[in-house]
Amino acid sequence: MTSPERTEHLVLPGVLTAEQAGQTVSALLDAQRADGAIPWFRGHHLDPWDHTEAAMALDAAGEHAAAERAYEWLARHQNTDGSWYAAYHDGEHDRVTDGCRESNFVAYVAVGVWHHYLATGDDTFLDRMWPTVFAAVEWVLALQQGGGQIGWKREEDGTPVTDALLTGSSSVHHALRCALAIAEQREEPQPDWELATGALAHAIQHHPERFLDKARYSMDWYYPVLGGAVTGAAATARIDSRWEEFVVPGLGVRCVLPNPWVTGGESCELALALWATGESDRALEILQSIQHLRDPATGMYWTGYVFEGNRAVWPEELTTWTAGSLLLAVAALGGDEATGAVFGGERLPRGLAPYCCG
Repeated sequence: MTSPERTEHLVLPGVLTAEQAGQTVSALLDAQRADGAIPWFRGHHLDPWDHTEAAMALDAAGEHAAAERAYEWLARHQNTDGSWYAAYHDGEHDRVTDGCRESNFVAYVAVGVWHHYLATGDDTFLDRMWPTVFAAVEWVLALQQGGGQIGWKREEDGTPVTDALLTGSSSVHHALRCALAIAEQREEPQPDWELATGALAHAIQHHPERFLDKARYSMDWYYPVLGGAVTGAAATARIDSRWEEFVVPGLGVRCVLPNPWVTGGESCELALALWATGESDRALEILQSIQHLRDPATGMYWTGYVFEGNRAVWPEELTTWTAGSLLLAVAALGGDEATGAVFGGERLPRGLAPYCCG
């Protein structure tokens, strides 16, 4: 088990003790393969977004070598066009199980790479990963529509899907800002990325009609805040507007209305969004409310819980990305500088606002 001394900054009252944090980090390390891949759980599958989130959690816990192996896996498995597939089987040869390529999955490498750089100060790593990040961003921006929104995927045969998802585009917005920070650090300005980021932010802030209607999903509620497109008073107003619909006191955050199902990942992401708006107290309450999802035997977290009817954990999966999101939220509240810089966003470039407001 990772020693409690290494995870002292992950201690949060009512959420994690140092010993519990060490147990969770050790479980993440056990789930990571020797080649760096981090599947949802061993024997299941890996997707690039959740793989990256788990790698970020390892960096937040000081496990920088393990996190670097995760990014090396991404670099080795990147397609020649800059993308990754949506899912790979956790087994020999990383067999592709979903040949679609999703824009937010591809973009998220930029968030992880910038987080690792801030955690380590490793310029060599940044230089090595720059071609990977550059190719990924260029692939994603080829899916940007005239209104600024990002088409959410390419089909297996390469056909672009022009429909945009608010959650996915908000995640891409966050990734573009991190990519711009990497470019700035390397003194390689990317004016096209700046314009794309500004247009995307404008669409998220002012044009909900440009996205598919997924208002039943809690991620569409908080992700514009988590992704840094909606800030300040507007962010607080957005969170307050649907709080009672999605937050189940003492249990966590619903994934989708009207289902009586709270999920750990959505709860931790909401906590991060709350922290980013300066509401650390409410963020802490959310994190405390989902400790019923913790498996004391392993230190991992169940994906979700059905709180009506049979009242049961569902699905019966202890996922690396749920534990990863918890560790990142705790790290932000606990003052971890790299995690705070990535999710707080004050020092991330904002891109260029479009010249018109149409």
